[in-house]
Amino acid sequence: MAKNNSRFMLERLHGWGVRKIFAYPGDGINSFLAAFNEIQGTEHEIEFLQTRHEEIAAFAASAHAKFTGELGVCMATSGGGANHLINGLYDAKLDHQPVVAIVGQQKRMSLGGHFQQELDTQSLYKDVASEFVHYCMAPAQAAHLVDHAVRTAVTRRTVCAIIVPDDVGEAEHQDPPRMHGVTYSGGGVTMPRIIPKDEDVRLAAGILNEGQKVAMLVGQGAKNAVEEVKEVADLLGCGVAKALNGRAVLSDELPYVTGAIGLLGSQPTDDMIENCDTLLMVGSSFPYSEWLPQPGQARGVQVDINGTLIGLRYPMEVNLVGDAKETLGALIPHLERKEDRSWREEIEQNVSQWWKIVEGRAMESADPMNPQRVFYELNKRLPDRCILTADSGSGTNWWARQLKLREGMDAALSGTLATMGPAVPYALAAKLARPDRPVIATVGDGAMQMIGINALIDIMKYQDRFTDPRLIVLVLHNDDLNQVTWEQRVMAGDPMFEASQLIPDFSYARYAELLGFKGIRVDDADDVAGAWDEALASDRPVVYEAITSRDVPPLPPHIRYSQAKGLAQAVRKGEPDTMQIAWQAFKGKVQEYTNR
Repeated sequence: MAKNNSRFMLERLHGWGVRKIFAYPGDGINSFLAAFNEIQGTEHEIEFLQTRHEEIAAFAASAHAKFTGELGVCMATSGGGANHLINGLYDAKLDHQPVVAIVGQQKRMSLGGHFQQELDTQSLYKDVASEFVHYCMAPAQAAHLVDHAVRTAVTRRTVCAIIVPDDVGEAEHQDPPRMHGVTYSGGGVTMPRIIPKDEDVRLAAGILNEGQKVAMLVGQGAKNAVEEVKEVADLLGCGVAKALNGRAVLSDELPYVTGAIGLLGSQPTDDMIENCDTLLMVGSSFPYSEWLPQPGQARGVQVDINGTLIGLRYPMEVNLVGDAKETLGALIPHLERKEDRSWREEIEQNVSQWWKIVEGRAMESADPMNPQRVFYELNKRLPDRCILTADSGSGTNWWARQLKLREGMDAALSGTLATMGPAVPYALAAKLARPDRPVIATVGDGAMQMIGINALIDIMKYQDRFTDPRLIVLVLHNDDLNQVTWEQRVMAGDPMFEASQLIPDFSYARYAELLGFKGIRVDDADDVAGAWDEALASDRPVVYEAITSRDVPPLPPHIRYSQAKGLAQAVRKGEPDTMQIAWQAFKGKVQEYTNR
C-alpha cells in the first residue's frame, strides 16, 4: 500500500526507537497529523502528545532526553509554530541533549513569494540546530534526512531539525533511484568507546597524586560514572562539588559531597575551592570562573567527552577527552590512596556545619513566610526515587541548597540557558517517561504565569497515565520577579523597579482546583509541614501555593565587595524594602557564624 512521505518519516523515526513526539498541530503539518492517525494500532505507532504551546513541547522533548537518555522529538507547524519551539530547543542545545525538531513549511512552489506563515526557517534554525538543519525537498530525501538528523543529535548530543514543505509531506513516498548523485542511508548507530591515551592518563594521575588538597567538581557528564567518582574521591581524599546539571550524580548524604557551586552554591564548596591546590573537573562546563580557583592557585585536570569544552574554564595542565566512566576507570589504577585524611576531614566537618546553617536559615521568621522553610520541610519528606525539577529564579537557590538528593533520585533544570518556564513542562515529560515515580516541580510565580499554568492543563490531560499519582507543583508566590530584583540591587546597585518587577496577584491553588487537582495554599510557617504531608498523600496532582517573603536574600557562599557595594547603593537610591532586607540578611549571616 502506498504511503505518503510524512508516514514514511514517522515510521523511520519509530525504527530509531522514537515512541512519542511532543507537538502542537497546524495546517503546515496536516500530512503528519493524518499519518499519526494512520499508524495508530500498527507496529509503527508513535504517540502524538499535544501540549498547550510549542515551547512546552520543546521543553518536554529536552526533558525527555535528560531523564531517559533517549532522543527527544518535537514537532510544530510552519511560521509561528516553528518559531515557538526555539527557546525549548536552545535549552536542549546548551545542555547538550539530543533532540530532533520536525517543522512544517509552505509548499515549494510558494517559497519566496511572501506567502502566509512563510519564514526563512532554515536561517531561523541555523544556530539552534547548527549541526544539522535541512529541507526535505523531495520524498527520496526523507530516509537519509531522518537518519542523519537522529545520528547527529545522538552522537553530537545536540539539536537537529528537518523542515518539511506541505507538498513534500503530502507526496507519495519514493525510495531513492539508483543513479549518480543519490544518497542512500541506513538506520542504527553504535557509540564508540572514547578514552584518552595511556600516557595522558598517567600524566593526569601524577598531578592528582602530588596534590595535597584536591577538589573535585562533577557535572551531568559524570552521571554514568557514579561508582568511579566515588572511588576516585576516596583515593584522593577529596570533596566533591556538583554543578546544578550534575545534582543527581552523587547523593548529598555522602559526607564529603559539598553541594552546589557558584552563586547558588554552598559554603563548604566555596571553602574547598578557595583552599584547594588541585582541581579535577569531570563532565562539567561550569561557566563562572570567579567561583573556580584563581589561576595559578591550583593544578588542574579535566575530563570531558566534548573536546570543544576542555580547558575552557580554567587553565588545566592535562585535558582528557573521553567518556567519564571509561576515563575515570582508566585513571583509578594509577591513583595512590592518600593516607593523610586531614583535608577530607576538614571538608566533612564543613559539610556537617553547612547543613546546620541551612536548617537555621530555614527556621528564621519572615513576613509572610520564609521560602527556605518550605524547601526545608519538603527535604525531610522527599519520597524515594522522586524526580525534582526546578525553574529559573530565586527559588533555584533554595532548590540547590535546601534539598538533599538521595541515591535513586533524579533532578533537572535549565542549567545553561537558565530560561524561565521549563519546570512544569519538565515535570510533565518526567511523569510521562516515569509514571511510577513521584515528581516535584518548584517554580516561581513569574515562571508559573509565563508557562506553568498552561502546562498544568497538559498534566490534567495525561494524569490518568500516572501509576503513582504524586505530581506536585510548588509555586513560590511573592508577586515579584525576585531573582532579577536581587540582581538589580546587588549587580547594578539599583532599587527594585516596581513597574518591571511586580506581577499580578493570582490564586494558583484555586486555579488548580478548577482543573480537578488538589490546591493547597499556605501562608503560615506552622502549616508548611502538614501541607506537605497532605500533598504527598494526595490521590491526584497537587499545586502547593506558598505565600512567601520577597525580602529573604539568596545569600551567596561569600559576599563580595562589589555585591555589598551594589546593595548599599540600591539602599541609597531609595530601595523600598530596605529594613526587611537588612534584617533578613543579618539573620542569615548570624546562622552562618553561630553554626561554625
